[in-house]
This record gives sequence, C-alpha cells and structure tokens, in this order.
Amino acid sequence: MGYFHYQGYNGSVEYSEEDNCLCGKILGLKNSLILYEGNSIEELREDFKVSVDSYINRCKKRGIDPEKPYYGVLNIQIPSDMHLKVAMYAENNGTSVDSLVCDLIERRLETTRQ
Repeated sequence: MGYFHYQGYNGSVEYSEEDNCLCGKILGLKNSLILYEGNSIEELREDFKVSVDSYINRCKKRGIDPEKPYYGVLNIQIPSDMHLKVAMYAENNGTSVDSLVCDLIERRLETTRQ
C-alpha cells in the first residue's frame, strides 16, 4: 500500500472495488475520520491535499487546534512480569522505560528497513 504525505499528515492509497475508484483516509487521527477519493493517482493526491487543507481551515474557523496524527502517546498492555523486567532493566541501566522502549522499537525498525 502506498501513502501520501502533506502538511504533517499521512494518507493511505487504496482501491474500492465496490465504488470502482481509488480512495484513502488520513491516518493516525483518533477523533476525526477524513476520507478522499479519485479516479487516478493524481486525482487522489489532489483530493487528499484538499481534504487536509479543508480540515485545517474548518478547525481554524471553529477556533480549535487541528488534531495531530500520532501525537506521541502509545499505550500498550504487557504481562505484569514483563513490565517488572522492563522497569528493572531500565532502572539498572540508568534510563526510563519510555527511552528503553523507543530504543528497542527504533532498532527493530532499522533491521526491517534493510
């Protein structure tokens, strides 16, 4: 699957067999659903940009901040014994649980890029 990027927002590139068109949605928003469509990649990209701009403008008119995608909070559930091991490892290595988890995720992402 491909992605579009514009003004800090990411959007999917998908195909709707039911509607026989390309479509997508802005990714990573918790409280908003923003969809777009087109008959070609160029049309889809343009509608994506229009949708982002429209969303930002609507928020400004309402006096609210536009929602930021993937705003940096990730809640996960792990077994309590694993949580203890992670916390103890972080403490023993002079770091925080957040820093440890970020480091581990970054390492995994680096190995999958190769």
